[in-house]
Amino acid sequence: MTDDVELVRYRAAREESPVEMLAGLARLAAGAWLRSAIWGLGTSVRLARATLDPEEATRLARELSDGLRGYARDILGVAELDERLRSLVPTPAGQRMDGDDQAMSAQALRDYGADLLRRSAEVGVDDDSHPAYARILEQMAPDEARILRLLATEGDQPAIDVRSSPLLGLGSQLVAEGLTMIGPEAGLRQVQRVASYLNNLYRLGLIWFSKEPIEDPVRYQVLEAQPEVLSAIKGSGRAKSVQRSVRLTPFGHDFCVACLPLDF
Repeated sequence: MTDDVELVRYRAAREESPVEMLAGLARLAAGAWLRSAIWGLGTSVRLARATLDPEEATRLARELSDGLRGYARDILGVAELDERLRSLVPTPAGQRMDGDDQAMSAQALRDYGADLLRRSAEVGVDDDSHPAYARILEQMAPDEARILRLLATEGDQPAIDVRSSPLLGLGSQLVAEGLTMIGPEAGLRQVQRVASYLNNLYRLGLIWFSKEPIEDPVRYQVLEAQPEVLSAIKGSGRAKSVQRSVRLTPFGHDFCVACLPLDF
């Protein structure tokens, strides 16, 4: 609650001066017990200088916000801190804003694409990670990271669709789809949200819903014995289960290796 009060107070301060904005960032950092992560940047002397130089204050404020953002994402998983910091540190004039608030011009898009092609032709340049990884992390819930870790360490997960079986054997209707044991297997805090989590991970291009079953039939037998599946089958009178699976995409696999701790 204290942090939110500080946030409101220094959101107003951003309209007054870079020095006051810098002070707001420092107070926010201390209130969020991230002070050690920031002041490890060696900013004590620069802070004193920034009180006399507005340009230096703006540069230092942006460096502090970047440090907070990286520390929170890598260590604490506090994705919402990004939005709080964006409200404190305004986007400089002439730079492209995040999201859909400000679109790039057609010429800027072409220039950006030309720059990508130029960089792709450079010899000896090794990009450590895909530029989309940071944005994806901001759009993920903590439970979704657990789902990805399960898929990366334990492999493809079984899924079942329940379909009605008409008397004449012609056609069928979907009764329930995408029933899995991913929630308990991944140790999710919000098991009831697993369907929404999977949809978001699919939207981000990290997983896909495959029509191909996994190789172990025993895992489907265990899944079919779960109360949710039994209820769907019994509730439709005549029904059958259709075996599916949930898998990482190649992009999702690379994302997990680059961004998630998979060794515990």
